[in-house]
Amino acid sequence: MTIWEMLAVFAAGISAGAINTIVGSGTLITFPVLLATGLPPVTATVSNALGLIPGSISGAIGYRAELAGQSRRVRRLAVAALIGGLTGATLLLSLPSTAFETIVPVLVTLALILVILQPRISRAVQRRREHNGGPTRTDGGPLLFTGLMLASVYGGYFTAAQGIIYLSLMGMLLDDTMQRLNAVKNVLAAVVNSIAALFFLFVADFDWTAVVLIAVGSALGGQIGAKVGRRLSPTVLRTLIVVVGTVAIVQLLLR
Repeated sequence: MTIWEMLAVFAAGISAGAINTIVGSGTLITFPVLLATGLPPVTATVSNALGLIPGSISGAIGYRAELAGQSRRVRRLAVAALIGGLTGATLLLSLPSTAFETIVPVLVTLALILVILQPRISRAVQRRREHNGGPTRTDGGPLLFTGLMLASVYGGYFTAAQGIIYLSLMGMLLDDTMQRLNAVKNVLAAVVNSIAALFFLFVADFDWTAVVLIAVGSALGGQIGAKVGRRLSPTVLRTLIVVVGTVAIVQLLLR
């Protein structure tokens, strides 16, 4: 890489770390930049996955206050993320890219619709539960576990917009604030990136310059994103999710 390409990758890492912590879809920033430096798509994907791990961890640390009291939930859902992430990483090296390129925009679009409708649907579900005397949803049950596992399969394959899918599923199936759910999302993203990168270490080629630049940049960006994201109201956060998700869909369709 030239010095200018290295600066571009580093800047992309900072941006991706921040936006991943707040919403997700940071890969839509780093991936095109890595391709522009001349890296092959698979090498760019696996280098990006490894490089974003510090950013995910940094973001989760930045949200540690919102993670308080959620250890049981996080442990349970992390199992789903681990299984799905490993499966997605395996598929990346064994399936043609067209297999997922077709369904990804559909998944992200559905996730955005759920994010938009989530407050209304959650209120309706809550009213029905109160009328029937049902319990508060604390872990989402098998439906959330399965949904997050499938979302993590996609996350292990490409990672872009997985955070949006996580937030839409948890928002629909858990009774909690968007900020606390966003904290869980950051942990799950860290699990998926870590397990996928660990798998890639043994079977794929990395560009270590790109890895280091994105790792340092995303770690800085994760702290920036946590400081900004924790101050956003649920409405602003939801709006930002929809905006970023829409941009993600457009980029995915134009790839």
